[in-house]
Amino acid sequence: MQRIVLFVCLFLFSLIARAELTVEITQGVDEPTPVAVVPFSWSGAQALPEDVAKVVSDDLYRSGLFKLMPRENMLSFPSDRSSLFFRDWRISGSDFIVIGRIKDTEGQLTVAFELYDILKEERILGEEIKASRNNLRAVGHYISDKVFEALTGVRGAFSTRIVYVTAKQLSSSKHRYRLMLADSDGHNPRTILESKEPIVSPAWSRDGSKLAYVSFESGRPAIYIQYLATGKREKVQSFRGLNGAPAWSPDGRQLALVLSKDGNPEIYVLDLQQRRLNRITHHFGIDTEPSWSPDGQSLIFTSDRGGQPQIYSIYLPTRDVTRLTFEGRYNARGRLTQDGRFLAMVHQTNGSFHIAVQDLRTGRVDLLTETFMDESPTIAPNGSIILYATQEGIRGVLSAVSLDGRVKFRLPSSDGDVREPAWSPFQ
Repeated sequence: MQRIVLFVCLFLFSLIARAELTVEITQGVDEPTPVAVVPFSWSGAQALPEDVAKVVSDDLYRSGLFKLMPRENMLSFPSDRSSLFFRDWRISGSDFIVIGRIKDTEGQLTVAFELYDILKEERILGEEIKASRNNLRAVGHYISDKVFEALTGVRGAFSTRIVYVTAKQLSSSKHRYRLMLADSDGHNPRTILESKEPIVSPAWSRDGSKLAYVSFESGRPAIYIQYLATGKREKVQSFRGLNGAPAWSPDGRQLALVLSKDGNPEIYVLDLQQRRLNRITHHFGIDTEPSWSPDGQSLIFTSDRGGQPQIYSIYLPTRDVTRLTFEGRYNARGRLTQDGRFLAMVHQTNGSFHIAVQDLRTGRVDLLTETFMDESPTIAPNGSIILYATQEGIRGVLSAVSLDGRVKFRLPSSDGDVREPAWSPFQ
């Protein structure tokens, strides 16, 4: 029973907060690529609600890979090729430049942008996007994705979203918990669910239309699915004991979850159409925190069947179990990159919990963080960044680190603790 309580406690955190997240870069690459994002021209009578160029500039800066030229250092503000003089920008030290213009055409906005290589004096890409005044921020993220991919070869993930859990302390014995949805940069937060009881383990469906999570609103843990477009929610499991850690299969038809209805926490898979429950693990150890492989053929999970929490993989067609982690006495909350090569996890060393990544081809383990209470890693869909929860003083914040450890940033809330992040898939 003591071991079960220990694993249940992994789901429950002291959460105090809400509010929009902000981004603070704490570490970037040693030699970031110099880029200038010029303010987009606009000739309309009414001011625009969003500065699209600033959204692009902030996104690229937040990646840690680029050095953005301050606007006050720009000698001019070109909006098309005819007003762009490469010599001036070479002198300023920029390697690439993004220019653009926004026009109002019969009530609909057209946003045009271009990316140029200053040294080669070549146009790398350009596009026109139809937009409304209300979705200019999304247009900015879209442009950031295109520029990021053109300059790095990696698909951008700025247009994705994150969910996270907060709570506000109302009194010494009461809290207000919220499941929050926001853009990947923390902007546009909105409440998905509010409750007097804890909400934990949010998980995205692979098409980004639904969330699964655990809510204690009935006094015991139950697993719910919520449809983001309509707000409709349904309870899918509420057995006696533990109902936890839902994880969507890649095809969206199944949920892996943890149940203790038979006395011991085990991994199950629920067929969502037929509501058929299939027990996957059979062991006296505690099996928890399932996560699917990209091909849907295996589940990785945390188990103490070897005496200490380690990460294992079970191949579903044969139920063959393979231990994946051996370095250290504690490895948990495993998450795979979309190519299946790298395993992000919580790794304990010298009494502290850090985020680490293991190359499953070579077995090499790299420690990525230096903070001491890191948890809940979630990987950006392009595999470049790991978002996780950690402690900053007495409050919880979200932090992020690149897979190679070279880029780090924080997303603190202005109003308290934040926990349990989950990064959306591409949409």
